[in-house]
Amino acid sequence: MQEQTTSSLAASSRPSSSERSSSSALHLELKEGMESDDEIRRVPEIGGDVAGASASGRGGGSVAGPVQPSTAGSRKRGRSPAEKENKRLRRLLRNRVSAQQARERKKAYLIDLEARVKELETKNAELEEKLSTLQNENQMLRHILKNTTAGAQEGRK
Repeated sequence: MQEQTTSSLAASSRPSSSERSSSSALHLELKEGMESDDEIRRVPEIGGDVAGASASGRGGGSVAGPVQPSTAGSRKRGRSPAEKENKRLRRLLRNRVSAQQARERKKAYLIDLEARVKELETKNAELEEKLSTLQNENQMLRHILKNTTAGAQEGRK
C-alpha cells in the first residue's frame, strides 16, 4: 500500500508530456534542480569543472529539494527536459565566456599591432631622413672628387 502511494506521488510530481513541452514547465523544473539564477551567470574557474562549481555553492551538506535516488545503478537512457535545458544553459555560458575571452585576446592583439605600427613608422621616418642625408653627402663628395680630379688633370698639362 505504501509503495503505491510513493509511486503515485512520484508520478504526480512529474509533468505530463504536454507540460514538458511548455517553456513554463521547463522553467519550473529547471529552478527546482538549481540553486539560483546567479549560479548560471557565475563564470567557472579556469580548469575547474562546472559540476564542482555548482556543488561548491551549496551550504553544508543539506539538500534544498526532494531527495533523488542515486543514478549510478539506474541510469536512464534519455535525459529529462530539465537536464537537457541545464546542459544547454551550461553550454551557452561556456560559449559566452569563450567569446568574451576571444574578444579580449583580439583587442590586446590589435593594441599590440597598433603600437608596432607606430614604432615601425617612426623607424622608417628616421631611416628615410638618414638616407636623404647620406645621398646628399655622397653627391657632394662626388662633386668634390670630380673637381679635384679635373684640377689635377689641368695641372699636368
